[in-house]
Amino acid sequence: MLEALFFFFIIVAGTGGELCVSRAMKNIGEVHDFRPRALLRFVLQALRLPWMWAGVTMMALGFFSLLAILSFRAVSFVVPFSALSYAAGAFGAKLFLHERINGDRWLGIVIVTLGVTLVWLSRNQ
Repeated sequence: MLEALFFFFIIVAGTGGELCVSRAMKNIGEVHDFRPRALLRFVLQALRLPWMWAGVTMMALGFFSLLAILSFRAVSFVVPFSALSYAAGAFGAKLFLHERINGDRWLGIVIVTLGVTLVWLSRNQ
């Protein structure tokens, strides 16, 4: 049960955090001026956005869940299984950020998901 909860946080919170940070950065726009003062202004602008704070918080939850599960499961199982975050990221990008995802990407996501299924089936070996 604890293992499932940690995997949930790794995949859902970690990916959700990336989506929130992406939304925050899209609100700010691209960096065009790389001088230190301009970069500082850009970072301070990002820190004022609630999406940024939500994203960083969720990513931290995902990261600490990863650390926790690595304390009792093999890296050779955890890291491949966490690749489900790629699928979650694609679905989240489509639904939350309204990104277009072409057929080749969907095919890649299916292949990754099949690979994760193989890893899951070997979990007790």
